Amino acid sequence: MSKQVRVRFAPSPTGPLHIGGVRTALFNYLFAKKNGGTFYLRIEDTDQNRFVPGAESYILEALEWLGIAPDETIGKNEKFGPYRQSERKKIYKQYADQLIDSGWAYYAFDTAEALDAHRKQHEAEGKTFIYNHHNREKLDTSLVISKEATQKRIANGEDFVIRFKTPVDETLHLNDLIRGNLQFETNLLDDKVLFKSDGMPTYHLANIVDDHLMETTHVIRGEEWLPSMPLHKLLYKAFGWEAPQFAHLPLILKPVGNGKLSKRDGDKMGFPVFPLEWTSDEGVSSGYREKGFFPETVINFLALLGWNDGTEKELFSLDELIEAFELKRVHKAGAKFDPEKNKWFNHQYLIQQNDEDLAKCFASIVYEKGITIDFTKLVKIVSLIKERAHFVSEFWELSDYFFEAPKSYDENASKNWKEETPVLMLQLIEKLQTIDNFTSVNIETQIKDWMMQNEIGMGKVMQPFRLSLVGALKGPHLFDIIELIGKEETINRLQKAIDTL
Repeated sequence: MSKQVRVRFAPSPTGPLHIGGVRTALFNYLFAKKNGGTFYLRIEDTDQNRFVPGAESYILEALEWLGIAPDETIGKNEKFGPYRQSERKKIYKQYADQLIDSGWAYYAFDTAEALDAHRKQHEAEGKTFIYNHHNREKLDTSLVISKEATQKRIANGEDFVIRFKTPVDETLHLNDLIRGNLQFETNLLDDKVLFKSDGMPTYHLANIVDDHLMETTHVIRGEEWLPSMPLHKLLYKAFGWEAPQFAHLPLILKPVGNGKLSKRDGDKMGFPVFPLEWTSDEGVSSGYREKGFFPETVINFLALLGWNDGTEKELFSLDELIEAFELKRVHKAGAKFDPEKNKWFNHQYLIQQNDEDLAKCFASIVYEKGITIDFTKLVKIVSLIKERAHFVSEFWELSDYFFEAPKSYDENASKNWKEETPVLMLQLIEKLQTIDNFTSVNIETQIKDWMMQNEIGMGKVMQPFRLSLVGALKGPHLFDIIELIGKEETINRLQKAIDTL
């Protein structure tokens, strides 16, 4: 690539960052890092009516948490600042005027009522109203009045917009790095508004001007922006600028049915669609961070939504993703979101975590329950149960018997408690009392020797023994449990089971 790669993520601060937006940011980040380039964040807040306080800081915090923070943004390496479009307001008018002067744009004075009347008239005739070459010279525009009259109306404070003058009878042959060659007929395009009378540009003008001034080389964005591609390419042509290369990512689809993944899908099926928790007047929307997902998990499962490296490999570190990422391996078709598979990913990352780090997370849950335990012992418990967990929040349910004697016994498992079981359990207590070196290996050796010498079947002892200690036939290696709860507690639980069952 001749120019240094510069890509951007340019969200609007209209609420929490959707997981689809996070994937767009991720693919831009991966592409930049793979090609030794720059990933920057620009906040596109030209639509002040939809601005939501806190949304901007949420976006920055989410990218930081995920480990894909921008190289340049508000308050950080502001080489091409400002990075908020609302602070670039003075920049855009000169470019709108340039398009007027070069004949690529015109003033339109149509009122909302007049346009609504045109739409209704077209509907009555079975037609669709499109503001373009068909009617722009029949409407209230500077194309049909003199320059002097136009300037007088503007000076008098009349409301106006500046519209792009789409060329007539042209076929645009455009290339998308994911979708290949695309063809658009200009006669089917409408004359988009570029500049509003309130002094603010629309998305289309601000986006193109900023991408040019910030030296963006590649525009990697969601499929929903594909219909804007011909206008954006034409704007580059109108300004005489070299256009960046475009790549439109596939949609993230609902887990079931058709259509784009939405917050409603998450609410209905009980999974987050935001990276971090978001609180609004409507309530609290859950986030992947608060649900106990590791940031590495979210990065991993998002990367595989619409991309793979051509192999069966599923687990990637961020560095491995950077090494493997290529836009040509991004799919055209939408990718179905799979909440259950995402839990599987989190399990894979959980079992890779250091036991001490997991124990620190688990400690807060244990201490909240008023339980004090030696940290070394907690680390050991974590090492025994983590293979069965998807989240740290599941640790208590998987290990409560290490901290508390069972309050009840699983009904199905209790069928293993036979008529002769109490006698065997009393004999087991006697044997346990003789064991001094109370380590897992030694206890196991001695108990198994005792069973062999007395010709007692393994099932007759081991299942009631586990039921007595755990309350169910679950948990890790039984003798590891015994070592951790200790001799006295083991004997107490056996006695309680004898008395209860």
